[in-house]
Amino acid sequence: MPELPEVETVANGVHERVHGQRIERVWTSGKPQTFKSPEGEIAETLTGATIERVRRVGKTIVVSLARLDGTAAEFLVHLGMTGRLLVSAPEVALPPHTHAALSLSGGNELRFVDARRFGRLSVRAAGYGGPGAEPLAIGEDEFVGLFRGRKTPIKAALLNQSLLHGVGNIYADESLFRAGIRPSRQAARLTRKELLRLREALRTVLAHAIELGGSSVSDYVDADGVRGFFQLEHRVYMRTGQPCLVCGTEVEKIVIGGRSTHFCPVCQR
Repeated sequence: MPELPEVETVANGVHERVHGQRIERVWTSGKPQTFKSPEGEIAETLTGATIERVRRVGKTIVVSLARLDGTAAEFLVHLGMTGRLLVSAPEVALPPHTHAALSLSGGNELRFVDARRFGRLSVRAAGYGGPGAEPLAIGEDEFVGLFRGRKTPIKAALLNQSLLHGVGNIYADESLFRAGIRPSRQAARLTRKELLRLREALRTVLAHAIELGGSSVSDYVDADGVRGFFQLEHRVYMRTGQPCLVCGTEVEKIVIGGRSTHFCPVCQR
């Protein structure tokens, strides 16, 4: 599933290509599961609206709209497991599993493609803020406070979107490795020093991943259909049995909260 860096990359790429353009026509596929809002409501909200901004909130792409009646609205796109938000020329054939196509005044189309249909499209009034704190902006005291009294493993706490939105399996594993913290440790037992080290590691990993266009380990591509490169920087994620790049010990895999978790038993304590 695309995580914060991948969603940020897609949102930024789409914004560069479509902001300021008017949505002239809306086509939707009618397939079940994809639409959280009724398709008719989506078409009515989007048609004629001008795209003012495309940004990321957690793992959700938020398209801010100025409507013809003077009201503001938002088009929310959650990529799910395999979703893609692509800007394409209209003469390019619709990819299989396309569920929405927005014809834009600039001549291109904004398309949502999702083979497994775990992604979601919806519209709402302006003001979506996401379920948790923003990892790239959270302050030191607020970060430490998130984990106070929590008896769950720190890996599970990092994946709790009501605490920090946008962090997923890849970047939780990579951040915990860089912070030298074993993912199974109870969140409440981490010292302030350890938590601040984790905060810094998380911010550094996420920022670097955004610079490299995210991690393409499955279906993820950016707004132009281009893969990311941060998977080349992974130090533990999906490296089970391979030597740790720091100490040479074999990377291990365990399951925490139903999620595969990769770590170095020597470097992470």
